[in-house]
Amino acid sequence: MDANSEVFDQQQSMPPRPVLPDMAAARSRGPADTVDARWQSLRLAWQGRYAAHQVRSPGRPYPGIVPLLDAAAAQPRLRRLFPFTSHFTLLFSSSTSYPWSVQAGSIEPRHNGRFTVRRRDPFAVIGEVDTAEEAMALVLELLPTGSDPVISACTDDGA
Repeated sequence: MDANSEVFDQQQSMPPRPVLPDMAAARSRGPADTVDARWQSLRLAWQGRYAAHQVRSPGRPYPGIVPLLDAAAAQPRLRRLFPFTSHFTLLFSSSTSYPWSVQAGSIEPRHNGRFTVRRRDPFAVIGEVDTAEEAMALVLELLPTGSDPVISACTDDGA
């Protein structure tokens, strides 16, 4: 089998790209719909990336971003925030558009299967844990006390 055949075979076995929610339509319906669509979009996109990684690099570790998103989505207080990722790190914003208003902190899935949780201000590692659920517990402790986070849209969200 030549190199071109190998590339063609790999492309044939690649999973289909996920169909993501229409973020512009969600933004037109308001911040709550924007947040819901973003959760769906992130989960579908990262599930697709993970599936493609399994085809391209079977047996190579992949950070646990998919289980992390699943665990975060199961938390009502976090589910009200706008999630976003940067370099596999999951963050939560009370704003649905840039500039982000990061709440709580961030969670980075490691290649070794563990999760690092960082506080935002002052920036510091507050723990490294074995499961996504343990990471969620640490992040929830970092959320402001008193009331649930409020979702807000920027007045000029550029959408």
